[in-house]
Amino acid sequence: MTTTDTEDRNRKRQADEDVDIYNEDGNVRSDFLARLGAAIADRDTLFLRQNVARLHESEIGDLLESIQPDQRLALVRLLGDDFDMTALTEVDETIRREIVDQMPNEQIAAAIGELDSDDAVYILEDLDQEDREEILAQLPFTERVRLRRALDYPESSAGRRMQTEFVAVPPFWTVGQTIDYMRDEEDLPYSFSQIFVIDPTFKLLGAVDLDQILRTKRQMKIENIMRETNHPIPAEMDQEEAAQLFEQYDLLSAAVVDENERLVGVLTIDDVVDVIHEEADEDIKRLGGVGDEELSDNVISTVRSRFLWLLINLGTAMLSASVIGLFDGSIEKMIALAVLMPIVASMGGNAGTQTMTVTVRALATRDLDIYNAGRIIRREAGVGILNGMLFALLLGVIAGTWFHNYQLGAVIGAAMIINLIAAALAGILLPLLLDKMGADPAIASSVFVTTVTDCTGFFAFLGIATWWFGI
Repeated sequence: MTTTDTEDRNRKRQADEDVDIYNEDGNVRSDFLARLGAAIADRDTLFLRQNVARLHESEIGDLLESIQPDQRLALVRLLGDDFDMTALTEVDETIRREIVDQMPNEQIAAAIGELDSDDAVYILEDLDQEDREEILAQLPFTERVRLRRALDYPESSAGRRMQTEFVAVPPFWTVGQTIDYMRDEEDLPYSFSQIFVIDPTFKLLGAVDLDQILRTKRQMKIENIMRETNHPIPAEMDQEEAAQLFEQYDLLSAAVVDENERLVGVLTIDDVVDVIHEEADEDIKRLGGVGDEELSDNVISTVRSRFLWLLINLGTAMLSASVIGLFDGSIEKMIALAVLMPIVASMGGNAGTQTMTVTVRALATRDLDIYNAGRIIRREAGVGILNGMLFALLLGVIAGTWFHNYQLGAVIGAAMIINLIAAALAGILLPLLLDKMGADPAIASSVFVTTVTDCTGFFAFLGIATWWFGI
């Protein structure tokens, strides 16, 4: 992508806009959506070019997610070459596939050539292998090689996220030569914050920040002012681990190197912000057992995403029911047990979910490891004991007053202490165990923690009551 093309696109985005598509709540304005729908129906390309084409790609992405599926495809077709393909990186996968599948490969190839390499890879990786190869074949050789190299890296790796456009110079150049090169060379990234230093084999030697270049006299050699690169990122590294390096060391950008420590790309903070958002979104969804579900998914896809974990939950619920079945005689003789036992299980489930959420997040951010696990387990056990005692006292008084039987209050209080301790231990030990086994604790912990707290709560309450009252 040439500097001229990039500047033209940037000027289009930064044009003096008189269109505000958002209301005070940050949602797309309904009146603008109505005008947009009418313009699409009337094939009013003038309105679309003046009011949509020059919007920022994130704004266009919001519009695509807000309008109907048939309007999305019509909007893309009506805008033609004025449609900014970068907007497809701002929508969920279902919408992106829906749009790209309807576009001719020739149009995609032409648009891909105008994108930064990281955005191009983001779109290409969703395509079928045959379509991807056909599109790549239409690109210039150098660009085709760059994109294929990025696509060869594992999904969700730093290599997939990196931008292959960067500025690199040899160590023997002077500052003056470097500045002249940046001024004269047309094929440079539009925005960058540091210059990398490489040897003839492209092995990474160091880096120089732009502010250092500007503060140094022209005759000074680059090797005299360069520093060791801050935490170069292996291309095979998982994108979440790379994001954690950015967070830990407050990086704006970082070099990406291959297995031979050769510079192959650069990872920038804007891409890392997207990674952090995606990983957090993924963890939240997995905790709820909804997998990779998107808001734009249809009914069948959504059912398919949720059915498995609901089925597993049904099995664990049957296990809890079987525990209750062991004490059906006791429940028949004392109806109060049936009224109170859901309270014990519910409190345990909520307490376990609290501990599990903190644990899963700590594992994801690498804040919980073998060195501090013992201390955290002891802390959670202490929380379980103290909360158990407090709620045992509170619920014991309530139950005793409610049913005029303070022995029953003592029984449910004892069961509450046992279940909250079990909930605390299950909430931290089960995610740790699953993580140790290589399973994702976010997607597997919830159903197991709930099962432990339900079974423990029912067994403790009904068992103690049966023993205490001799029923």
